Amino acid sequence: MTAGGHRSRLPSLASLRVVELGAWVTAPAAAGILAEWGADVIKVEPPAGDPSRALYQSLGSSVTENPTFAFDNRGKRSVVLDLAQEEARRRLDDLLGSADVFITNVRPAALERLGLGPEELTGRHPRLVYASISGFGSTGRDRDRPSYDVGAFWARSGLSYQLAPPGVPPINVRGAVGDHATAIATVAGVMAALFERASTGSGGIVDVSLQRVGTYCGGWDLAIQAGFGRVLAGEDRQKSRTPLLNSYRTSDGRWLFLTGLEVARHFGDVCRAIGRPDLAQDPRFHTPRDLRHNSAEFIAILDQAFATKTLQEWAERFEAEGVWWEPVANPAEVLADPQLLETDAFVDVAAAGGSLRVARGPVTFRPGPRSPGVAGPGPDGRAPEVPGLGAHTDEVFSDLKPSSP
Repeated sequence: MTAGGHRSRLPSLASLRVVELGAWVTAPAAAGILAEWGADVIKVEPPAGDPSRALYQSLGSSVTENPTFAFDNRGKRSVVLDLAQEEARRRLDDLLGSADVFITNVRPAALERLGLGPEELTGRHPRLVYASISGFGSTGRDRDRPSYDVGAFWARSGLSYQLAPPGVPPINVRGAVGDHATAIATVAGVMAALFERASTGSGGIVDVSLQRVGTYCGGWDLAIQAGFGRVLAGEDRQKSRTPLLNSYRTSDGRWLFLTGLEVARHFGDVCRAIGRPDLAQDPRFHTPRDLRHNSAEFIAILDQAFATKTLQEWAERFEAEGVWWEPVANPAEVLADPQLLETDAFVDVAAAGGSLRVARGPVTFRPGPRSPGVAGPGPDGRAPEVPGLGAHTDEVFSDLKPSSP
């Protein structure tokens, strides 16, 4: 059992077999969430391995270990198959005959050449839930267009445009954010398809794309564009129309975000916290509309005020006045965040050379009063391991019944 009565694994998923044929992030991440929840995930890799294993080497670095591979692939079993060979394709088909779910981010045309297209596979294995992840979907003119998340999720969906202030080049986004959002969507689709299979006895096809997940995540802006014919692009913080939803710098060089969405509710609290209760009666800021029209003036006042105290001093002031806010944390602070530690947000993974701490998936489970109490990092309570390339090939295939040639 994890902290607070949560658990990371569902005993009922131990009988769920997932076969992953993927590379880099989206498919491995989706399968990784299911592995964390207790499914038996078998990762199919080429003889050279998932290229994510050698991420840093591919970028010209001499570093051989990749912590991000551990993050997405812990708790799986790895088998090696050279799918250019007919015998390997037959062995994969045997494996799929024992599986409940197939997750792949190989492009549709390549899958079809291998005899692994969705219609063909589900025709041979009618109970199989087939999850196809791609840049742009399995249909349409761009079905085989190559893309990473920076292209399909960020750029093509409009998110990059919306984040940058006018006249500013698109920002360089952090790696794999769109990939992991897409992985979450994939897992949701897979679980819905499994629920449907429980009623019908038949699997089905789950089609997920980076672009579609990006347009959903940016759906507010798209709805505003469709409804009003225009949408505000990203804003410079000094020109923001929402000063209570803005970032500010403290005297010790730290940044914080005010998170007061409801102006009428939060304005007075902020004014008291900065020692300016008089601003609540200032005609320039008297109503939310007034504040919007005079936001630059209020931001200048806040900038001047926040520069007088440290982040810790502001934390104490905000606590006293009930101000809604959050610090801008760096990765080291996130790993040590007491709230995350108390909610069991991280897991220590057995990796080459020792232990590696990585974030858990975004969901934990609180058992009901009659639920089994079995839970923990792994089925035997041990830390999940990062699979060596092909480490489980013999183990996995020794138990399978071969199909007819």
